[in-house]
Amino acid sequence: MTRVLVLRPEPGASATVEKARERGLDAIAVPLFTVEPLAWQAPEPIGFDGLLLTSGNAVRHGGEGLQALRRLKVYAVGEATAEAARVAGFNVAATGDAGVDRLLSSIDPDLKLLHLCGADRATPSDARQAITPVAIYRSTPLPAPDLSSAHGSVALVHSPRAGARLAELVHDRGSIAVAAISAAAAAAVGGRWRVVETAERPSDEALLALAASLCNKPDPE
Repeated sequence: MTRVLVLRPEPGASATVEKARERGLDAIAVPLFTVEPLAWQAPEPIGFDGLLLTSGNAVRHGGEGLQALRRLKVYAVGEATAEAARVAGFNVAATGDAGVDRLLSSIDPDLKLLHLCGADRATPSDARQAITPVAIYRSTPLPAPDLSSAHGSVALVHSPRAGARLAELVHDRGSIAVAAISAAAAAAVGGRWRVVETAERPSDEALLALAASLCNKPDPE
């Protein structure tokens, strides 16, 4: 059976592995990064209409600073992010399952949003809403993992940073298929892989569906 490598940081890696195994895939977690909190100070909530959350890491690593923002409604990318916000006591006003751009296009353009994000995550520059980013966590590369199991595998790439890191670590690429969550993530891995394909939507479910397809896809001639 073709092995599926899940490269995202924990705890997301284990969650994706579990969902992959439910699909009958032979998945293992090989995180390339670890997520750690940054020191930050919450701005006055009165200047904002809501919180934009593009990752559950914002809730997991926000710490005490989140308390001051509890009254703000949450606009979340992905059901996992929305659920993390609900568990933390926030009111989720809208959830998008097709990326941040689709979410922002579906909500009031006049909103003033506070984007609690990672140090390496870009806030959409062409959004109609007024968005203020505040970095509250960062992803730090882990020491090079053992990728001896990568030969003949399908590698799941959840971000452009993961794609670039994978490209740094793997030189014998011809037997490895890459399933990327977005076009940017696909571009970051570069060339010479067995195949590189992008999920239909930027979601874990769509990425796993692509991985399942690639596991059964014959080598290109």
